[in-house]
Amino acid sequence: MNWISNYVRPRINSIFSRREVPENLWSKCDSCGTMLFHRELKENLNVCTSCGHHMGISPRARFKSLFDGGIFTQVEVPEPVADPLHFRDQKKYPDRMREARRKTAEHEAMLVAEGEIGRTHIVAAAQDFSFMGGSMGMYVGNAIIAAAERAVMKKCPLILFSAAGGARMQEGILSLMQMPRTTVAVQMLKEAGLPYIVVLTHPTTGGVTASYAMLGDVQIAEPNALICFAGPRVIEQTIREQLPEGFQRAEYLLDHGMLDRVTPRPKMREELITITRMLLGLPPAVMGDLPPPASMVDELPETAEAGAEKTASEAAPGEAPLESPEKK
Repeated sequence: MNWISNYVRPRINSIFSRREVPENLWSKCDSCGTMLFHRELKENLNVCTSCGHHMGISPRARFKSLFDGGIFTQVEVPEPVADPLHFRDQKKYPDRMREARRKTAEHEAMLVAEGEIGRTHIVAAAQDFSFMGGSMGMYVGNAIIAAAERAVMKKCPLILFSAAGGARMQEGILSLMQMPRTTVAVQMLKEAGLPYIVVLTHPTTGGVTASYAMLGDVQIAEPNALICFAGPRVIEQTIREQLPEGFQRAEYLLDHGMLDRVTPRPKMREELITITRMLLGLPPAVMGDLPPPASMVDELPETAEAGAEKTASEAAPGEAPLESPEKK
């Protein structure tokens, strides 16, 4: 037995040829703890296949699953003044912005796009909770106004996906001023007779809930989404009482008339297509296109010849037989 050839050399080769497994191949569900393969989770739009828990999703990934063919055009948003208050806590405000942009690869906390869903042109806006908690600053206010103006210009519905922890404290009173500004933008849509649909995702809290997030013609929420102005812990500490089970969750608000629908994320696209076409007075969307009918010219030679012989045999006595399609 050759010990070097049979043991040492294979051992050395296995060490140097070992491939490192990426750490992001598996994700753990925050609710049930199931380990989910990244491709399976992505195909299910970041919804746990075991318990149905809805995890966070970026605006671009949401738009890719929403628009026809995943094709959309980003709407330009006016850039506000950077760091107007020169705010600083543990870090400077510009440093926090740079960190958030590096982490999310996005410019700000809201993305505005336009495209078609079910062959219906819409404008959509989505907040990114991973960008400083989706906080509502001047840029978010400008984004909603730009989305509303674009929808009015294109005469199409506006669909907004909210996900925020409230106003951005680094911009102080300027962030709170976005509440009336966005309310005026929503009023523009109502005066133009255009639908405004809001999809509330987890979490939607603070000044966002107190303004544009609760002004939709139709209010839809994802399952178990936290929707509130003040959090349940703050309320319990204030009134010193135990809150009901599931308080301020989407299902609780649906039962108490605050929402119209609670729709899982994989079914959201079909739901929005149906609602937008209904509000616009359009017929139901065609879910699939049938192939064009085959032409008689494309028939097989055997079939065409058989048809010609049958035509000749069926002709009445003394009459000329009908010509076959090929002879025509």
